[in-house]
Amino acid sequence: MSSIDYNQIMSIGIYGSAIGLILIGLYAVLLKKHLTKIVIGLSIIDAGIHLLFVAIGYIDKGTAPIFSPKGIEMMAQGKTMVDPVPQALVLTAIVIGFVVTAVALSLVIRLYRHNKTARIDQIKSLKW
Repeated sequence: MSSIDYNQIMSIGIYGSAIGLILIGLYAVLLKKHLTKIVIGLSIIDAGIHLLFVAIGYIDKGTAPIFSPKGIEMMAQGKTMVDPVPQALVLTAIVIGFVVTAVALSLVIRLYRHNKTARIDQIKSLKW
């Protein structure tokens, strides 16, 4: 029986947490009837995807991707750098996700003021 080291356990935990967040968000989006809960579910899915992207871009024992004299010296010693592209994409996606959530919640508030409800099943039954 082979032993599992600390890094493998952490990787499994992080990937599992990301998939768990995505599944919790999918549950909220697919099975909840209140629009606010659906928007929160979309935000939870967004957080799970961000965590998954950062976990995919992680390199074990990698250094920060900073081009300084110390960073260049570490690269000369053969140390690898963490890929900065997933981190930059996730940072941009966090900002975009925040804006989308804010707009979606403002639409839910506007819909509630107009229809006096934010439940999907009650909104569908309303007639023109």
